[in-house]
Amino acid sequence: MLTRALRRNIQSEVIEVITEKRKYSVEELKEYKKRSIAKEVWRNYKRSPSAMLGLIILCIIVIVAIVAQILYDYEVNIVQQDIMNRLQKPSVEHIFGTDQYGRDIFSRILYGAKYSLSVGIISVAISCLLGSTLGLIAGYYGGLVENIILRTAEIFVGIPSVLLGIAIMAAFGQSIVVLMLAIGLVYVPMFARTARAAVLPVREQEYIEAAKVSGMSDLSIIFSHVLPNSLSPIIVQVTMGVANGILTASQLSFLGLGVPVPAPEWGAMLSSGREFIRDYSYLTFFPGLAIMITVLSFNLMGDGLRDALDPKLKQ
Repeated sequence: MLTRALRRNIQSEVIEVITEKRKYSVEELKEYKKRSIAKEVWRNYKRSPSAMLGLIILCIIVIVAIVAQILYDYEVNIVQQDIMNRLQKPSVEHIFGTDQYGRDIFSRILYGAKYSLSVGIISVAISCLLGSTLGLIAGYYGGLVENIILRTAEIFVGIPSVLLGIAIMAAFGQSIVVLMLAIGLVYVPMFARTARAAVLPVREQEYIEAAKVSGMSDLSIIFSHVLPNSLSPIIVQVTMGVANGILTASQLSFLGLGVPVPAPEWGAMLSSGREFIRDYSYLTFFPGLAIMITVLSFNLMGDGLRDALDPKLKQ
């Protein structure tokens, strides 16, 4: 491994070369070095109004989900039925109306944000961890290992995500934990292919060869050099994946295989209100609107992050 003295010498030589070719002073280079990557990304991210709008919407949804857990009692406000006030149209007392069991739709939508966000985020964390690891291994080693991982991923990509989720839910039972695992496994191939594509140009860089010559192990090289330089597309894929995870969870809940009733998951609320859609369209309109706004916020954030992490935008 390179000694500290040798590293300092190399850094000083690099600074001398840069200052000689581009006529930058050492003070300017030190000042530029102080600007962290996070600040650079945030500076580029703020340039996009749509990305900031998505971030603001997501922050509001998260705050609403937290406040709803404090304001509403699950048994009293979410589960308890009031048949005398069933199918009440939106009014001052019930902003979004009541469902066929007399439960307030507004409070159920606010409370249900917890389920949609938690399922989307945790399931994508699972798929990102597994898929990115496989993609890093495939992209770094190549050859037979790459072919095995990619061909296996292509097999699962050919299966519709909802169908694969239904098969997993049917095999292991219906619960929120199984739902998270099912959605997480569904999107593993997507992250594997993204990570592998990001690794391919990185593994050919000279600093990777230098790390190998210095005696670093493959595991150290992957997590110390390859992964940090391949994170940009993976981070963008995470934001897009959360949106897809929320949609998939809503689809499975709509089919009766998602979060068990009477939990107020938005997809389940859509499913329970579909038989009344002709005369009481608000039963499906408001849960569908909540899904649309949440997915839109993640998509806007994903587009903004993609532009912010683009090296061409950095100055």
